[in-house]
Amino acid sequence: MKQELLVTAIIFILLFIKLAKKEWSNSSLLSIINVLLLVNLAAGFLKIRTGTLFGDMFHTNELLTFEKNVLNLGTFIIALQSHSWLKQHKHVAEFFMLMLSTLLGMFFMISSNNLLMFYLGLELSSIPLAAMANFDLDKRHSSEAAMKYIMSSAFSSGLLLFGISLLYGATGTLNFAELSDQLTTFNSLHIFSFILLLAGFCFKISAVPFHLWTADVYEGSPVAVTSYLSVISKGSILFVMVSVLYNLFRGLNSSWYNMLFVISVLTMIIGNLFALRQQNMKRFLAFSSIAQVGFILIGISGESVEGSASVIFFIMIYVFSNLAAFGVISLVSAATGKENADDYKGFYKTNPLLSWVLTIGLFSLAGIPPTAGFFGKFFLLLAGAGKGNYWLITIAALNMVVSLYYYLRIVKAIFMDSNDNPIEKIHASLSPKIAMAICIGGIIITGLISGAYDYIHSLLK
Repeated sequence: MKQELLVTAIIFILLFIKLAKKEWSNSSLLSIINVLLLVNLAAGFLKIRTGTLFGDMFHTNELLTFEKNVLNLGTFIIALQSHSWLKQHKHVAEFFMLMLSTLLGMFFMISSNNLLMFYLGLELSSIPLAAMANFDLDKRHSSEAAMKYIMSSAFSSGLLLFGISLLYGATGTLNFAELSDQLTTFNSLHIFSFILLLAGFCFKISAVPFHLWTADVYEGSPVAVTSYLSVISKGSILFVMVSVLYNLFRGLNSSWYNMLFVISVLTMIIGNLFALRQQNMKRFLAFSSIAQVGFILIGISGESVEGSASVIFFIMIYVFSNLAAFGVISLVSAATGKENADDYKGFYKTNPLLSWVLTIGLFSLAGIPPTAGFFGKFFLLLAGAGKGNYWLITIAALNMVVSLYYYLRIVKAIFMDSNDNPIEKIHASLSPKIAMAICIGGIIITGLISGAYDYIHSLLK
């Protein structure tokens, strides 16, 4: 539990700093927090002993440690990107205490070997996010976003808990290993319990038809919180979803494959169609992220080592790609308050470096080679093709073509459209520059060097 204990220690350090008599400036506090998060990230790559705790409710191994490191890296990048916004905020320490509390819940959720531990981790990772969504305290939209998130989160948690209670009533256990041994027959109660659990998962990852909260919450939340919801929260749920489907419900694979087929197709199509008509950049990336979930579900449907490896690899790439785009949007929003796509017309003339960062991030999300996003989607489709369902692959390929339009629409506005009043030159501090360098480096390196996918694949053998 080194990673969990280290995150807990950072939370307590921030609490002590907040309660101390000395008033820290925001700049000093942000520097301390960034150092602590860097130490947390570096410590995650140290050797961690595998094993179980709490009567086999908690377990860890090299794969789970790698997944947590991906989340640590994303959290560190978001902390660097949000420097300009948080520098002007009154509650810097509180923001990071909430963020790290959600991260701690995600760690427990990823390492859970029992449905009770999983549910406790899920709640710890969800509840503080509502407070984070409301962190623009003087904006009504932020309060609305928090309300919509907590309502939808409560509903999805209720579905999950109902499904868990039915499973416990039917099997008499909450342990993953014992449950998987019993969930091998097509018992109607087992299927109904699974549907409830799947609905809860789909709420959390914004899969259609459980996606309606996403765009409003993304638009109303601060950009840092939007990027955290889009990348870290969603990534952690997808990590757990792969484990639950492949291990806990492997005996019901013929049933959940058909469900995933329908959900992935609907998610890709609706996400793409709604992304086509968005003007607000946060809403645009919200529907983009919904469409990306559809591709991830194709990889999960492969139900193989390659399927699991492709999902983990794509989430790692998604961290770099999405945060590259959100990093630029965060800087522009903090400096000018502008968040619409039309505001980016002529952006290249005043901010050439930021324009290229945003463009490379969008190219990776679109799956344009040689960016890492191309290889991520290629491996997802390859894993999905292992089932021999070429209709699904064809639909996914057509949706990739559609997605090119709305990503390139933003690129066209940046480089080709004229604007009489373009966004002025933005002077970024060192922290956001480091964050963008990490994102661009990650997109290019993981796209050109195959070692990352091979390493993930080796952890699954």
